[in-house]
Amino acid sequence: MTPPILSARGLNRDYGRPGAEVHAVVDVDLDVEPGELVVLRGPSGSGKTTLLNLLGGLDRPTSGQVRIGDLELSAADDEALAALRSTRLGFVFQSFALLPMLTAAENIEVPLRVVSTEPEARSARVRELLELVGLAGHANQRPDELSGGQQQRVGIARALANRPDVIIADEPTGQLDSRTALAMMQLIADLVHGQGAAAIVSTHDPQLGAFADRTLQLHDGHLVAETGHGRHLVPVPDEKPAPGAKP
Repeated sequence: MTPPILSARGLNRDYGRPGAEVHAVVDVDLDVEPGELVVLRGPSGSGKTTLLNLLGGLDRPTSGQVRIGDLELSAADDEALAALRSTRLGFVFQSFALLPMLTAAENIEVPLRVVSTEPEARSARVRELLELVGLAGHANQRPDELSGGQQQRVGIARALANRPDVIIADEPTGQLDSRTALAMMQLIADLVHGQGAAAIVSTHDPQLGAFADRTLQLHDGHLVAETGHGRHLVPVPDEKPAPGAKP
């Protein structure tokens, strides 16, 4: 049985002062295995972004653990976390987060420069990724010369530059029309299933759950429902009925 590439246990994140805390993530247990696409759903304010930030080492939990491979994130120092984000994690953002002064190829090249990839290998990898996301003819265009869908394709290619084990995408289709959003999710799914990476993608769009191996529902920081099948499922408690609701 393949071990999970990412796991969380007893994960909590609180904000504010004692007596007036906001419980953004509450007792989350989660395993994600290589080659698995997990979609995270929930209304605004449910804690999706906070959870993804914890899983990606962009924030530290109030309590609990996140582990990627053999590295326990809450015990890692800033240098180890930076190295992890540069090599084993790929991030895709709703806002695209491309550098406006750089071309598509140069944006994709940034993570490769961070880890001092040799120029010849760097150029070859950028060409490979541009081909992979269907932008071979747009290498020299800057973000303001690309459509929203093309910019997000650049963002996905950049996230894949260093062949990460885990892709974390926070509402990556939020600024796209429905047709382009479906194409982006198909691209992520094909990459995950074809290359053996794991991906966790948050979205409001119920259509995008069709691409998932599992769909998790987050409500007020709690995982309240799970659909799909996987080899490393952690039981999720049933959602509690609203006060006064009939059982």
